Amino acid sequence: MQKLILEMRGITKTFPGVKALSDVNLKVAEGEIHALCGENGAGKSTLMKVLSGVYPHGTYEGDILFNGQVCEFKDIKQSEQFGIVIIHQELALIPYLSIAENIFLGNEQKKRGLIDWNETTIKTRKLLETVGLDESPATRVLDLGVGKQQLVEIAKALAKQVKLLILDEPTAALNESDSENLLALILELKKQGITSIIISHKLNEISKVADSITILRDGKTIQTLDMKADKVTEDMIIKGMVGRDLTHRYPEREPRIGEVIFEVRGWEAHHPQQEERKVLDDINLTIRRGEIVGIAGLMGAGRTELAMSIFGRSYGRHIKGQLFLHGKEVRFNSISQAIEHGVAYVTEDRKQYGLILIDDIKRNISLTSLGRLSRRGVIHEQEEVLVAEEYRKKLNIKTPSILQKTVNLSGGNQQKVVLSKWIYAQPEILILDEPTRGIDVGAKYEIYSIVNQLADEGKGILFISSELPEILGMCDRIYCMSEGRITGEVARKDATQEVLMKSMTRGRG
Repeated sequence: MQKLILEMRGITKTFPGVKALSDVNLKVAEGEIHALCGENGAGKSTLMKVLSGVYPHGTYEGDILFNGQVCEFKDIKQSEQFGIVIIHQELALIPYLSIAENIFLGNEQKKRGLIDWNETTIKTRKLLETVGLDESPATRVLDLGVGKQQLVEIAKALAKQVKLLILDEPTAALNESDSENLLALILELKKQGITSIIISHKLNEISKVADSITILRDGKTIQTLDMKADKVTEDMIIKGMVGRDLTHRYPEREPRIGEVIFEVRGWEAHHPQQEERKVLDDINLTIRRGEIVGIAGLMGAGRTELAMSIFGRSYGRHIKGQLFLHGKEVRFNSISQAIEHGVAYVTEDRKQYGLILIDDIKRNISLTSLGRLSRRGVIHEQEEVLVAEEYRKKLNIKTPSILQKTVNLSGGNQQKVVLSKWIYAQPEILILDEPTRGIDVGAKYEIYSIVNQLADEGKGILFISSELPEILGMCDRIYCMSEGRITGEVARKDATQEVLMKSMTRGRG
């Protein structure tokens, strides 16, 4: 039997109005990659925050044993002294500092009481080489892509003599290539004797790298499986996560597609800082009533830039082209004008642009439609409560109260609040940019069902996703983008991953 590096026994953690963890047990063998799976709100991140000292000893019940020793961590610094390092989903790097400064922040290399920059640079180069990053230690983090920032975080962990590395959704914001590189690095670290716990909703990635998997549901341990011995399949994991079989990952739908209600003609836009750089060139597309239109493209293809530039010119400079709503030309010079014309945009970054995290669910839902709730400039609070309650029930937002701050909700429930806000605004055109990013399979299914219902009500949906199976499973018609241009249009019946990828990788020629 393998030696255990970590054992968590009977962990119970309560927040006001909700029990996040209830008698959770976790065993991790030394030198393995252990996956932690569960729906949003299952308690995965909470459990890891208990382990790493984010939630200090005394704020939870139960015991943590690390290398056989009972540990009572009062903060992150203390857990790091034992070699436990957590990399959160939201990276904790300071953008205006260099790679070297970030890696050794709080762990400065000193000589006679002063920072030894020569030693810092030498050690940074070695760490960057270990994680496969060919960058100067002096490079600002601001100038790195998200994939490279993730590698800097791992280098930072290695600088702390990590024994147990915890990665919370490490590939959520990465493209396919960066994800593959990161998974390869985790496997390489395993060869060096480093144990990893990986939280991920991407079941195909877990199947590639994990030795064992623990499934949580509703704050409780459901089961721990040996990936090889138990012949674990994605369907087995899903059943454990949601408590039922999801025979179809995408809800069935009979599309009822009507006339063209929205059209983009000859659309182009330039980069907001580098004005000579054209990021969108001669974009033409249509959306029909009751139709879900997909946009597929690799990272950097211009999908989000297109969505934002259409939505009240919230991205880009020197924007040209025409927009037509019901055959009549319209012009949105601001976000408020786009909303007034019945266009809504669900951003890919719900935490920064989609929600006011420090405010409650009620206010977030009503935010875009305060005019409908106001009488002579005063908000009718009772009506606001009724609206929020209606959408809490309609979209099955899991919360003890609509007065709960949105920051305390799981990712899936936060996304439902964003959708509630825009559905209440009664749009005709709904642009969804990565609507299921960082969300588990159960919550994804619920959001897919909501999208299908909106299409059945006659809305036109523009659905942007990096996941080709999602595009294929949800969309009636698909546009492919590459280098800021539309490079293909494919009907659902003709669409395969190979067909889409061929168009998505077609350059300007």
